Amino acid sequence: MTERWKPHVTVAAVIERDRRYLLVEEHTPDGLRLNNPAGHLDPGERPEDGCAREALEETAHHFTPTALVGLYLTHAAATPAQPQGITYLRLAFSGELGTFEAGRALDSGIVRTVWMTLDEVRASAPRHRTPVLLQCVLDHHAGRRYPLDLVYTHPSAVYARR
Repeated sequence: MTERWKPHVTVAAVIERDRRYLLVEEHTPDGLRLNNPAGHLDPGERPEDGCAREALEETAHHFTPTALVGLYLTHAAATPAQPQGITYLRLAFSGELGTFEAGRALDSGIVRTVWMTLDEVRASAPRHRTPVLLQCVLDHHAGRRYPLDLVYTHPSAVYARR
């Protein structure tokens, strides 16, 4: 029997304020890279809740998703640890930036947050952690917004984490 293909599900916050986008600079195996505040969806978590959690953990800003920007599929190249590579399915959300928790430690690996214009995001593409970062920002800039209920989470998928 062959192994079933299972993409890794990630959630990302596309946060814009005053025509600038909030990104994080983080340590990766490929050096310092830029990304949307993003991470893996945890077991038992609704996608919009995972997005809010990741935004807080990586930026110290509370974030409330209000719309889905898009779904993005990408494949990372094979490595010795992952000889088949990894396919990611990203759910990107826009929303309302909330309060900032001064003094809150950022997630391990996050060096800092940066606010960038669309042109700066474009120019920094060689430093993007994922090739879909720019597409998420471009889709947001183009006004793509879908209702949150486009992604239905059945109650059986939401449970208390152990």
